[in-house]
Amino acid sequence: MFEEEYLKFWQEFGTSKKMVLSTALNDIVTSRTMSVINLDGKLYFQTDNTFRKYKQLKGNPHVALCIDNIQIEGLCEEIGSPIENEDFCNAYKDCFTSSFNRYTSLKNERLFVVLPTFIERWIYLDGVPYMQIFDVENRKYMFKQYLGV
Repeated sequence: MFEEEYLKFWQEFGTSKKMVLSTALNDIVTSRTMSVINLDGKLYFQTDNTFRKYKQLKGNPHVALCIDNIQIEGLCEEIGSPIENEDFCNAYKDCFTSSFNRYTSLKNERLFVVLPTFIERWIYLDGVPYMQIFDVENRKYMFKQYLGV
C-alpha cells in the first residue's frame, strides 16, 4: 500500500513547485520561498553558498518544505554545482527559465537534494478533513479522518 500511494502522491505533486523551505541552526529557524524541482520523489533546489540558509543547511541537514496543505520533512545534502547536474538543469530550465538563466551557472551556486523522511497532506472530501501521512523512513502509510478528539 505504501509504495502505490507514495508513487501516486509524487505524480500528483508534479515536477516543480515554489515551496517554503525552513532551516534551523543554533535554535534559530528561518524560512523562505524556493523554486523546487521534483525528480523521482527527491526535491532539488539551488542557492548561493554565501547565504544564511547555506550556512544553516551545512550545519543542520534537517529541513522542512511546505506548500498549501502539504508538509515535507527531510534530510538535505549538498551535491555540487547545479550546472553540473543535467537532469536538474533540464527540469529547472523548463520550469523556472528566468532563474535558470540568471543564477544556475554562477560560481557560488550550489545544488541541494532533500530526501523526504515524513510527509503529511490534508485532504478534504466533501468538506471532511483527512490526513494523509507517509512515514517514508519506515515505509508506512496512513489515511485517517481528522476528528479533533
